[in-house]
Amino acid sequence: MISDRRGFTLIELLVVILVLGMLAALVVPNVFSNVSMAKSTTARSQIELLGTALDAYRLDNDRYPTSAQGLEALRRESLTAPRLRNWRGPYIKKEVPLDPWGQQYAYVSPGMVNPWGYDLVSYGRDRVEGGDGEDADIRSWE
Repeated sequence: MISDRRGFTLIELLVVILVLGMLAALVVPNVFSNVSMAKSTTARSQIELLGTALDAYRLDNDRYPTSAQGLEALRRESLTAPRLRNWRGPYIKKEVPLDPWGQQYAYVSPGMVNPWGYDLVSYGRDRVEGGDGEDADIRSWE
């Protein structure tokens, strides 16, 4: 009597698993390098959007929010001095975003690099000043 079994042999399954493993080893590094580049691009875009909102704030109020008032002054009128007469916000519709690594953007006004404006920085993945690659700082003046 002839057996009519269908299926894969152990060797065939091992070959398929080996091929899939080799493909994953080639593809995964490329995918993760694109993720880090996407986070840096997102941070640059958010800094530019916050910069546009800061410029609108300055046009209405003749100055940028102080460091003490922070970026939250773009969302809600600040109660800390100096008081404003022309606040026409909110200057951003949603809450102030965190950078792509989950940290607040560092905002200083007047800036150390831009003494007549502001400095806005994301410190990257490592959350400390300096670094390369995904750890590199993303700055508003660059």
